[in-house]
Order: sequence, then C-alpha cells, then structure tokens
Amino acid sequence: MKTFANTSLVLFSSLVLGSGIIASCTEGNSKNNKETEAVSVPVLELQPRAVEVPQTYIADIQAIQFVEVRSKVEGFVDQIFVDEGQFVSKGQKLFQLSSAEYNEMVNSARAGLARAKAEQTAAKVEMERLQTLVNKKIISSSELELAKSKKAVADSQIAEAESLLKAAQTGLSYTTVKAPFDGIVDRIPHKIGSLVTENDLLTSITDISSVFAYYKVNENEYLNFMRSKIEGGNVETFSEQLTLILSDGEKYPEKGKLETTEGDIESGTGSIGFRVRFPNPDNLLKHGASGKIEMLSKLEDVFLIPQKSTFEIQDFTYVYVVDKENTVKVRSFKPIQRYDIYYIADGFEPGDRIVLEGIQQVKDGSKVVPEAITAADVYHNLLSAR
Repeated sequence: MKTFANTSLVLFSSLVLGSGIIASCTEGNSKNNKETEAVSVPVLELQPRAVEVPQTYIADIQAIQFVEVRSKVEGFVDQIFVDEGQFVSKGQKLFQLSSAEYNEMVNSARAGLARAKAEQTAAKVEMERLQTLVNKKIISSSELELAKSKKAVADSQIAEAESLLKAAQTGLSYTTVKAPFDGIVDRIPHKIGSLVTENDLLTSITDISSVFAYYKVNENEYLNFMRSKIEGGNVETFSEQLTLILSDGEKYPEKGKLETTEGDIESGTGSIGFRVRFPNPDNLLKHGASGKIEMLSKLEDVFLIPQKSTFEIQDFTYVYVVDKENTVKVRSFKPIQRYDIYYIADGFEPGDRIVLEGIQQVKDGSKVVPEAITAADVYHNLLSAR
C-alpha cells in the first residue's frame, strides 16, 4: 500500500508540473502573438516638390527725402512760421532771422554800385570829349588813352559793386529760411529770440509720401536672385510683392517694389544691400522706423514632413519610415525650417512612406498595416485639427 501511495504522489506531481508547463507555454505564445500583431496606421507617401517659403530680414526705413535745415548766417530768430509736425510746401517760409545788419549791407552795396556807375558815366563823357579833340588834332592821343584807362577802371568798379550787391542780397535772403521741398517739419530746437550761428540746426524736413526700406541678404541669396533675373525668371512679380512687417508684428497693407541693390558685397559680412520702395499714403511710416522685409524664397525638390509625424530626442528629429515589407524603421532627419504645419526636409527618396500618426503605437522593427492617405487629405485634416 505504501508503494502504491508513493507512486500516486509522483504521478500527481508530474501531472501538475506538466499542466503548469503547458499553461506557461500557452500564455507565452499568446503574449508573443499580441506583440507581433500588426497595427493599422495611416501612411503618407513622400514626393519632392517646390515650395515658396517666407524669409524675413531686418529693415531700416528711411524717408525718400530727409534734409536738415540749417542756418547759413548768424542772427536772432525773429519769427517762426510753422509748427512741429506740420506739412509744408516747397518754398514756404519756415523761419525769419534778424535782417537789419544784412539790410544795411544791401543798402551800402547799392550805394557803392550807384557811385561806380556815376564814375563810369563821367569817365565815358571825358573819353568822348577827348576823342573829339584828338580827331581835330587839338591834343595828342596819349591823353585819350589815359581817359580810356579810367573808363576801363570805372567799368571794373561797376562789376565789383554789382558782385558786392549780389552777395549782400544773398546774405539777406538767407535770413528768410524756406522749405526745400514738400514735407513734414521735425522738432524745432530754437525758439523766437534764440541766437543761432552759421550751420546751427533749425529743423528737419522729411518727405514720407513714399519710404525706402533697406535690408541685406547673403551672397548666395543675391546670386539666386540675379540668376533668376538673367534667366528670365518671374523676378518682376517677386520684386513687386515684398511685404513689410512693422515693429508691432502687423503686416503693412501696401506692397513694396524692389528698386536697386548696392554696388558691392561687404567683405566682413558677405552681404549686399537691397532697397525697396513702399507707398505711404497715410503717412503711417516714419523716417528712422524699424521693421522686417518678408520675401518669398523658392526651394526645389524638398519634402514636406507633417510635424505631428515626428518626435524629438536630444535635439534630434525622427520619423518612422515604412519599407516594402511594411516594417517600421526609425529614421532621423534635420529639418531645413518650419513651414506652416510641416517641416521642410531633404535627404528622402521619392515614394518613401512615413507613419502619419499613431507613432506611439509602433516601434523600430514592428510590422504595420499601412492605410494610404493623400497629401491633400493630410493638409485638410491637419488644418481641421488646429
């Protein structure tokens, strides 16, 4: 009986152990099946394309005309005819400086001219009188030659007197300061009664009916632009569709036109300046303002990678690529730049497929069931998800 009991115990233990092994194997196989089960994911097929991406450049805004109005003579400010910020027309009076001294100079020059003319008349009469006597052979010709010399001196004195009068009149005219062109008056530092000396700043006049925006591009961008121009590219459209972004981030409503470039490339920075003209009908833009020029730069044969299809690890950007066997492979890439809801990238091949979304459900080496989705649907869906 003891032997039978021992035998039964051994048999029971074996059965329990065998059942455990079978159960363990069954559980392991079930787990492996779940791990190898293919996940259905939307997949986007990449194709190269050309895109126009906006590039921004720091711009310096200047009036088309900006002139510092300075005094040309010394004197006191007698009158101010305009106010700061006022629009003035060409030739309009701005300031009147004290002119009594210059009036006296003009009067003195006029008197000197009158005296010279009188002396010229006397010399002329004397010369004609002596000419008559010489013709009658009453006197010698030497006296006539002396009279002619006196007449020539009188003529030169008139020329000198006229020059002095003109200089005095010019000095007098400088005491009345006028606007050199249509524009807006800037700050007026000197008030009535102030003494100004020659070359003191009275105010500035700016013409901001249009403005210039100056900005710099690097040498490569300049070369691309010039090649397009030489090859007959769509440069005219590009050069007339430049956008100005103001300091508050708002876009200026008027479009700018590229007019010219600088003559040489800066040796230190490798950049060259462009000049754009913007109309300014409402005088919103002021001389010395700041902003950014936005221009479109065309990139050829690049790929648009939806940002939601990527993930980053330690400053590296990754995407899941699906091969011909529908196996997922992780791949890193370096975005050229952001473009709306995409990354612009290169280095991919036409027809490469990437996992569009659900990247948390896959890993490197796993199998997937791809669901193709078009690029147009991708864009529409991404915009809708915003």
